[in-house]
Amino acid sequence: MPYGIRLLEMLLKEGKQVYLLYSKVAQIVAQQEMNLVLPSSAKETEAFLNDRYRVAQGQLHVFGREEWFAPVASGSNPADAMVICPCTMGTLASIAAGTSENLIERAADVTLKENRLLIIVPRETPFSVIHLENMLKLVRSGAVILPANPGFYHHPQTIQDMVDFIVARILDHLGVHHTLLPRWGKH
Repeated sequence: MPYGIRLLEMLLKEGKQVYLLYSKVAQIVAQQEMNLVLPSSAKETEAFLNDRYRVAQGQLHVFGREEWFAPVASGSNPADAMVICPCTMGTLASIAAGTSENLIERAADVTLKENRLLIIVPRETPFSVIHLENMLKLVRSGAVILPANPGFYHHPQTIQDMVDFIVARILDHLGVHHTLLPRWGKH
């Protein structure tokens, strides 16, 4: 969850419009991993995050898993890119199977069918053969699998430094400017 929250913070800081797809599991994981208590409804969470990050009105929209009329649910209004961070193996498997049983899965399906960038940051380790086969299926469909494996060549001093390494890699793939890490070869 720290990766997802930091990614949200950086996207908002760079002035990007963000559609955050929100699940009840996100609430549980945010509290467990970060002691972050998120409101139970998508709209309350939107207000909470807008206040927390002091973003412009309309920059951040939060949608629940069953909000089928969200813009990202249709190929007629696809997002530029989608990042699922973190992504459970269950969600990854559902996307690989094309089941689209909730908004997260449907938005990922739309992203792939519209040939947009889908970045998946899996949260489990180790990977089973089934996990790897599902990842391979998604990569063949155009997705990027970006495991949360931080590098150490930048000599991280804190957990935040390791989180920033992964978030920087995601932002690089999205083409979003950041200064989280020095560029390779620039000291």
